[in-house]
Amino acid sequence: MNTALLSIRTDKKTKKEIADFAASVGLSVSAFATVVLKQAVRSRRVVLESPLTPTPYLEKIMKEVERDIKAGRNIVGPFDTAEEMLASLEE
Repeated sequence: MNTALLSIRTDKKTKKEIADFAASVGLSVSAFATVVLKQAVRSRRVVLESPLTPTPYLEKIMKEVERDIKAGRNIVGPFDTAEEMLASLEE
């Protein structure tokens, strides 16, 4: 295979994280980069995702909901119709 050198700059932490991830899927960093680059060229797109991280406020609410579910509090439904649901909100 005829190869060319592609050099990138990144911080040490990212370099280690990429090396660890590549190793976890059985690839070298170079092989991983090649696969990702070829996929981008082939599909003509790049998908960048940011993990959804709840805010501290949302985490607090989620914990309250989990406690309510376990305790059987503040739970309504299920409903067979939208009308039933709306009627329960008016109570």
